[in-house]
Amino acid sequence: MRNVNDLIEKAIELRNRGLRSGEIADELNISRETAMWLLTRAKKETGAPVPKDIFIDWKMIGKSSSRLMLIATCLADMVEEVLNELDTNVDVVVGVALSGIPLANIVAYQYGVEFAVLHPGKHRSEEGRPVEMQSTFSENYASVKGKRCVIIDDVITSGSTMEEAIKLIDDMGGETVAIAVMIDKKGAETIASVPVRSLYRIGRVE
Repeated sequence: MRNVNDLIEKAIELRNRGLRSGEIADELNISRETAMWLLTRAKKETGAPVPKDIFIDWKMIGKSSSRLMLIATCLADMVEEVLNELDTNVDVVVGVALSGIPLANIVAYQYGVEFAVLHPGKHRSEEGRPVEMQSTFSENYASVKGKRCVIIDDVITSGSTMEEAIKLIDDMGGETVAIAVMIDKKGAETIASVPVRSLYRIGRVE
C-alpha cells in the first residue's frame, strides 16, 4: 500500500470479508477513527478533515518466522531492561490479539513463563453500538490473576487498548510491570504509570 487510495481499497476489502472497524484498524495499524474515515471516505462525502495518522506495513516481518523471532528477541531485551530497573520479574506475558500474539508467545518462551491472550474490546464491538465491549482474556491460555504481567503488541496508536489491558489486569488482581511494542505512534514513556518500550517511536513536526 502506497497511498490513501490503496488504504481505502484495502479497508473496504477487509470490511467485505467481515472484519469490524476495530479489526480493520489493527490489520492496517491505524486508529479506529482513521479506519472509519477510510470506510466512509469522509473527506469526499462530508468534507471532514483527514485524521492525523500514519499506517504501518510490517508484513515483511510478519511473513517470516525467523524475522518475528529476531524482533521478539529485541522486545524481550527491552523488557529485561525494565525488569532490571524495577528489580522485579515477570510471571506471564500477555499477547494482544491479533498481531501481538506471535511476538508475545516467543517472548514468553524466551523467559520460560506463562502466556496469556487479550481480546481487545474494539474487536468485539458491533458497528453502531453506543458503547464498546470490554476487553477479555482467553480462557484457553494462562490467567493473569495475582501475577506480574508484561504486555506485548505490535503497534501503540492511541494507547486505549493498553489502558484497557492494564485496568483489566489490575481488576483481576494482577500487576502490569512493562509494555513492549515494535512501534509507538503515541510517543508514550508510560501508560497508566506502566513503562513503555518500543523499537521505534513515531514523531511529527507540525
